[in-house]
Amino acid sequence: MEKRITCFVMRQDPAVARMNEDAFLSQALVSNVVVFDMPQGPSAWSRELLNDLAVSAQSDYILLSLSPDRFVLGAWALERMCEIADSTGADCLYADYYDEKDGQLIPHPLIACQTGSLRNDFDFGKLLFIRSSAFVQAVKAIQQDWQYAALYALRLNLSEKTPLVHVNEFLYRAEEHDWRKSGDKIFDYVDPRNRAVQLEMEQVCTGYLKRIGAYLKPEFKAIDFSEESFPVEASVIIPVRNRVRTIEDAIRSVLNQQTNFPFNLIVIDNHSTDGTTEVVDRYQSDSRLIHLIPQRTDLGIGGCWNEGIHHPRCGKFAVQLDSDDLYSSESTLQQIVDTFYQQQCAMVVGTYRMTNFKLEEIPPGVIDHREWTPENGRNNALRINGLGAPRAFYTPLIRQINFPNTSYGEDYAVGLRISREYQIGRIYNVLYLCRRWEDNSDAMLSREKMNQYNVYKDRIRTWELEARIRKNRQSL
Repeated sequence: MEKRITCFVMRQDPAVARMNEDAFLSQALVSNVVVFDMPQGPSAWSRELLNDLAVSAQSDYILLSLSPDRFVLGAWALERMCEIADSTGADCLYADYYDEKDGQLIPHPLIACQTGSLRNDFDFGKLLFIRSSAFVQAVKAIQQDWQYAALYALRLNLSEKTPLVHVNEFLYRAEEHDWRKSGDKIFDYVDPRNRAVQLEMEQVCTGYLKRIGAYLKPEFKAIDFSEESFPVEASVIIPVRNRVRTIEDAIRSVLNQQTNFPFNLIVIDNHSTDGTTEVVDRYQSDSRLIHLIPQRTDLGIGGCWNEGIHHPRCGKFAVQLDSDDLYSSESTLQQIVDTFYQQQCAMVVGTYRMTNFKLEEIPPGVIDHREWTPENGRNNALRINGLGAPRAFYTPLIRQINFPNTSYGEDYAVGLRISREYQIGRIYNVLYLCRRWEDNSDAMLSREKMNQYNVYKDRIRTWELEARIRKNRQSL
């Protein structure tokens, strides 16, 4: 059988690297194995490293390991990858796999890479199967001397020629070492320690958006805050279902706000059954609190938001507070409203601190999303998975857009839509305490649920990319 594949094995533990080398060399299609080191750790993909690997890509295909873990290939796995690549002309493939833990195999299904799969942390598994000629060309196209973002640049370059193909078959297994809960992993990308990495990723993504015609210049529509009259200046909106342990803290956090303008609180109680409704009712004597129980029973968080923003007593600005979080001080609402006028923006995003249930700070601490800049935030927003908190919206505009009736990604969807045309203001002071506990909706998600959520956010990005490309074409 013809030797058609060069395998690149990452070395961290020499013994594991030797086992991988021997295992790959035993495959009939493998011509040679190249072991490489990453001195700065498994995430430091530099252009120099990829250039070195490209020199050794002499066979039809390469198998590139993305982690230093031990691998066991499935029966005829490489033959299957070759067959699909030969038949379809695909330049890059990735496959589902099994995580191995304590001798048990745990399925690790992946998701399809679509146009909007721009996250630099998109999960391709731990092995990439790439046509060597495409790999060499994609590496040559990397112009900057990246120290961290070269792999991200590589896969974006590859995707410009042909789609990256997801083989939804379990073709290998790998030892998994990161068994943190989903609620712990989702904040990795905003860890302040990764700031240098994030800056490189932003530049790579921005360059890609320019090449495909989706980049937006820092030019924004003006906002006229006097176009409508409202009963109050601001409304805090809290959608809630079954948060009896936290809703009272959230309500008090709002009613204790000190402002130079009138405000109210709209609680959309989505048919709670645990006593939450009774807790909210305790505050009915305060005329600022509006307790809504929707007639519909099919509303997600986004649908509840729509109930709030379209209520006749909603204020000029609609301000978010989740039912298990609270504002960090009595001046939060004032700072948010002031920012709308100072920055002439249609949406404001603040800064929050991660805490446990007792409001004690936990890692990664303060999340300020400093990757958002007035000049490039709207473009970089397509690379990340969220825009931060608390979020606030100019009500006439959000009433035109509306929230998707989902319970995940609804805020991200409207944030992307607003940023297509309007400036989003930022506050870098801590305004919000994000309480992490076992009942958070994303605290301990299954692999299948995480995949479902990521597919949806990628789809949101796909729609937004298409809209921005169309917008740019129409402006020519």
